Amino acid sequence: MQVTVIGAGLAGSEAALWLADRGVQVTLYDQKPQKFSPAHKSAGFAELICSNSLKAERPDSASGLLKLEMKAMGSHLLTAAETARVAAGGALAVDRDVFSAAVTEMVERHPNITVRREEVTALDESAPVLVASGPLTEGALAQAIAALTGNHRLSFFDAVAPIVTAESLDYNKVFAASRYGRGEADYLNCPFNKAEYEAFHAALIAAERAPLHDFDGDLTVYEGCMPIEVMAARGADTIRFGPLRPVGLRDPNTGHRPWAAVQLRAENTARTLYNLVGFQTNLKWGEQKRVFRMIPGLENAEFVRYGVMHRNTFLESPRVLNAGQYLNEHPNVFFAGQITGFEGYMESAASGLLAARQIFARLNGRKLPPPPPTTMCGALLEYITTPNKDFQPMGANMGILPRTAEIDAIRDKRERYAALSRAAQDAMNEWVKELDV
Repeated sequence: MQVTVIGAGLAGSEAALWLADRGVQVTLYDQKPQKFSPAHKSAGFAELICSNSLKAERPDSASGLLKLEMKAMGSHLLTAAETARVAAGGALAVDRDVFSAAVTEMVERHPNITVRREEVTALDESAPVLVASGPLTEGALAQAIAALTGNHRLSFFDAVAPIVTAESLDYNKVFAASRYGRGEADYLNCPFNKAEYEAFHAALIAAERAPLHDFDGDLTVYEGCMPIEVMAARGADTIRFGPLRPVGLRDPNTGHRPWAAVQLRAENTARTLYNLVGFQTNLKWGEQKRVFRMIPGLENAEFVRYGVMHRNTFLESPRVLNAGQYLNEHPNVFFAGQITGFEGYMESAASGLLAARQIFARLNGRKLPPPPPTTMCGALLEYITTPNKDFQPMGANMGILPRTAEIDAIRDKRERYAALSRAAQDAMNEWVKELDV
């Protein structure tokens, strides 16, 4: 049994490892380091771009539930994440380089995976092929996909946040704390008073933005990765009730809750680098330095990476893809990851696991039903394959899980989410057994 996987990001790596563990001979193609996209910098696999956070771990959270479902499906990337973990309160955050190195080693050392570091320019439909080339797919491969999908593709712009050095922060102003005391003070917090915030907000919305190249037409920005300046322009308090919300924090210098607060999250295990949480941006680099140094504690911040925006491309999945994650008109061509509309790191990896199970069933002459929509994976899969004239990528959230009268009768939201999570885990455990029967 042989399968080709295109792309060694989170989805492709997860799928390749799962299939290889079951005796499938996998040829994994990745264009790095022969060719890099505008956003990628490392030759390693499963490179994280926007953030080093893999989000919450609580079972009653959408992200926590997704991880539990992935664990039930046999995720390798969750294992890699544990080896690369950095403190982040109730979230799972990783040292990007350590995480990528761990995944790369898993893949390259697997006896059933052959790695080909070269660009793929055509799709061979004679055997199952999994396209997990990511949302920055371009060139000949993008043209090959367009030829199969009838140009049913959409695009949007995605943004990443800046990173600063720990030694350049002013610790007379910055204080360590997690909201509501969760975790061991894993975040650094930069507190604003009212006047400081208003001056910062005014400078932010007036700052000059970088031109967006290689794009014609109206700009579409994904809501889940909204540039901070775009969000700030929506209103004076929008970011103060968003990424700069001060709830659950108390400034030790004043004894009071700040008017607003920027949180910094450790970027590496040595905690020498921090990223500005929620500060995805498309400001010009000089403007980022000027405006972001208005944040209390960042007056002398040293930036090791400035925020950037890049174009993301994804399939119009509801029109071309089915719940088996293969093209309606080309059944040997499977897709996984963010190119399908699964939005987020863990969501992308989960999509790879789902596609791998479908491919394995096909190789064994079986038809595997999709996971139930009561699971987070099943709900996301149903979302990307259900007709939607305004289709946009979707990440894990409790809102897409179907409700029952019994669930809706639970008044407390935390308890209601916990009940949804338990039901989803039970359903996923049953679905996982489908291939073992």
